[in-house]
Amino acid sequence: MSLPKTSHTIAQGWDLHCHSVYSDGTATPEQMVQTAASLGLDGIALADHDTSAGWADAVRAARSNHMPLIRGTEITADMDGVCVHMLGLLYDPENESVQQLFATTRQHRIERMQQMVRNLAVDFPITWQDVLDMVREGEQTTIGRPHIADALVAKGLFPNRSAVFRNTVNRASKYYVPIISPDARQVVQVIGQAGGVSIIAHPGAIGRNARLLSDEQIAQLAHLGLDGLEVHHRDNNAEQQQRLTSIAHHLDLLITGGSDWHGTGKPNHMGEHVTDEQTVQEIIRRGAIGVIK
Repeated sequence: MSLPKTSHTIAQGWDLHCHSVYSDGTATPEQMVQTAASLGLDGIALADHDTSAGWADAVRAARSNHMPLIRGTEITADMDGVCVHMLGLLYDPENESVQQLFATTRQHRIERMQQMVRNLAVDFPITWQDVLDMVREGEQTTIGRPHIADALVAKGLFPNRSAVFRNTVNRASKYYVPIISPDARQVVQVIGQAGGVSIIAHPGAIGRNARLLSDEQIAQLAHLGLDGLEVHHRDNNAEQQQRLTSIAHHLDLLITGGSDWHGTGKPNHMGEHVTDEQTVQEIIRRGAIGVIK
């Protein structure tokens, strides 16, 4: 994969929300790090879905490219029927509770994707093997809807991932299968027990969710040890960013930003939203494992 074009404006700071081929991104951890270096970012965080499998590759790339790296994971959770994406940063990956959490969520993901493929197969020529053929890192990869999208694109049925999501695998589609997720309260506590920093990703993403976390629900999570809110994200509109900033100040939560970069196939540009150095240093101070320099 060639490195993305970098003509857009980059703010100085850290992009704390990026994905690689170890989940639903199209770039290797090395390509992710190289892109960050080419953009002149201060640092980057790898946050693949429900796995830390890409950390070793990212560490090697960060050291060889002299790009500061925060290791993390994005965990899909649920809170009283509201879908919550949680960034867990700088936690101990050897923690038993973390390992069990990821094993369970990854198994649920596989079962969900297999059912979605069966649903699609009624109308499209797609098999589970077609999806597996799109996986870059074998059993270490967290399989998701983008891999199904890639399989449909590879068959020439759609021009790109975005077109597939618009037409077949979005939440309103008849083919969609809801994910079985751990409770967000449990996720905050598990990440905390592993010495990590927990941040709710894009909590104001009204285009993603029929319901958002209420102020009261965010306060509940803060009481359990939540560290921050990803306020600066393309899916949080101006009104939601204002609301979330107010909540963060009231609850003494960290305010972060990230691009939710996946490489090619999505409009998100690495570095389009970033986190300031002071906040990053506080995240590093709280974390169980160090930043890679």
